[in-house]
Formats: sequence, C-alpha cells, structure tokens
Amino acid sequence: MFVSGEIGTATLRHNPLNAVTATVERVTYADGRTLVRKVLQKPVSSTGPWAASEEPRHWNYWRREVEVYRDDELRKQLADAGLVLPAAGVVEHADGATITMEDIHGAPGTEFSLAEHAALARACGRWQARPAGDRSWTSTGFLRDYSTTRDVPWDLVDDDTAWRQPLVVETWPPGLRAAWTTLVAHRNDLLDLMARLPRARCHLDFWVSNVIQRPTGELALLDWAFTGDGALGEDIGNHVPDAVFDLFWPAERLPELAETCIDNYLDGLREAGWRGEPDDIRLAVMASGVKYAWLLPGLLARASDSSHNAYHQQADSRFLFHQRGQALMFVADWCAQALRARS
Repeated sequence: MFVSGEIGTATLRHNPLNAVTATVERVTYADGRTLVRKVLQKPVSSTGPWAASEEPRHWNYWRREVEVYRDDELRKQLADAGLVLPAAGVVEHADGATITMEDIHGAPGTEFSLAEHAALARACGRWQARPAGDRSWTSTGFLRDYSTTRDVPWDLVDDDTAWRQPLVVETWPPGLRAAWTTLVAHRNDLLDLMARLPRARCHLDFWVSNVIQRPTGELALLDWAFTGDGALGEDIGNHVPDAVFDLFWPAERLPELAETCIDNYLDGLREAGWRGEPDDIRLAVMASGVKYAWLLPGLLARASDSSHNAYHQQADSRFLFHQRGQALMFVADWCAQALRARS
C-alpha cells in the first residue's frame, strides 16, 4: 500500500514500552487521504518485560503482525464473523518492517456503549467458534509467560506500610488485601486451570483501544502482536477489566459489562455452531483474571507518587485508584469463583 505526497504525521497512542514497536502514526497525504503507519523493529536487547523476541512462538515475537496482515485465511474468517482486519501493505527492511494500513474511521472502542460492547463480544464468539488453521508464528503460553515474567514487587502485597498509604486507604475496598493475597497464592493453580480449558485462536490484546466500529457496523480489530493459542473466553476476560483499569468504562457498571459480554460471546459461539459447555467459558473468563496478579503490587509501589497515568496519559490519582480498586476487587472475586468451581 503506497501513497505519494506525504504532508504530515501525528503520533497515535500506543505502548511505548514495547520494544517491538518503534512508532505508530497517522500519515496525511496531499490529496487528504490518511493511512496508519506502524514501524516494527527487530530485537536489539533481550532484557526487560517488554523485550522483543526472534522466537515465533514467544508472546512478543517481533514479526507476528507482518504475518497476520498477510494471512488471507484469517482475514476471511474475521470477515465472516463481522470483524475487520484492516487492509495493509508490508515492507520489510534490514532492521524491521513497516506496516502501512487503512485508517479505519468510526466509533472508537474507548467510547462504546453497552450495546456496542455486546456486538463486539458476539462477533468475537462467532470468530472463535470456528477452528483456525495452524500457523508457525502464533504465540503459545501467552497468559503464563506474560504474567509471570514481569519484574513485580510481590513483597508489597503483605507489607503493612504499603497498605497504609493514604491513597490506598482512602480509595480501595477494605477486603481487597485478603482477596489479592489469595489470588497470588493460587496463581499457578489458576494458570494451570486456564491451560486445561478448551482452546481457540485468540487476539490476546482484546480491549477497547484496539477496536473501531465503522458506521456500517463492522468492527475492526487492531494490534495483533500477541495473537495465538488461548482459552475460549480468554479475550473476554481481558476486555472487561481492562476497560475499567484504563478509565474507559465506569467501575460501578463493571458487573453489567461483564455479564453482557459473556452472554453475547456465548450467543456468538452458538450462532457459529459451537456446542460446548457454557460453564467452561465462564470459568475461562473468570480465571483469566490471574493475568492481572502483578497489577496490584505495582500500584502499591507507585501509590505515593505525585502523579499517575492511565494508558500513558495523566489521570486524577484519587479517581484512578478508586476505579482500579473496584476493578481489582471484581477480578479477585472472579478468580475466587474460578477456584471454587475447579475444586
């Protein structure tokens, strides 16, 4: 995909910590058209929680999106489910690759209503009900590797001083400490449970900032960097709490969002011919909350900072910690329910 006459660029919000991504920007051309340009870079360091990898099965394999945008079968499967993989051109070069893709216009997922979240979950179910062809570049073991290889101050979960910080005392629910202690203690049990549940090709970064709804109703999915093997329902288990953690959905309406997304995901699965056990899906959604085990101790470590960010933008500290505290309690309850169901 090549267009001449570039006259300007604007950086788009993305995760600047991920070593795979050099830049993501909207490019404007002289005739008024716009495209999105994403530059991927080969690994230059193997250290840090967001280090890029040369290993095709690694969760942060640097070339994965190159392969995704060239995969016509995936594109068709998504289209059949009502989902869009943006049209894109790929140019590889010595130190990485450049993906130039269509600039999808419409309603961003960060502004979705409950009905739009429902439509997305339903379409995801229709897609994941159908078997996906094997690919050598899809990730395996994402949930365990992503959630257990981070540098986390685990000791703070049991640190009285950390829990006495004013921002924590004033905004977090009183039962959160005990609930999170239980979650962390059973982290491996939850990861083992997730590994045993029915599988699907998953997006694995399925959340509001990676979806745009066209005026026609089609839902475009962006940022396929992690895609690979996951549990049926795992994407919904990521989508729901992430919307609150980054302040794109109110914590007070989190239960409503969760039930709406789960119910519609199940409906989508059934529409596409899936005849599995619904309890397995609910179990996967709940147990996938183990992904966030690291988040609470990370927040404790930063609770006395002078300012705080939500998805790389400054946020009101009290509001942010209140919303995240409610969401963390919800996730802890999810995981507790999953552990009880497993026993």
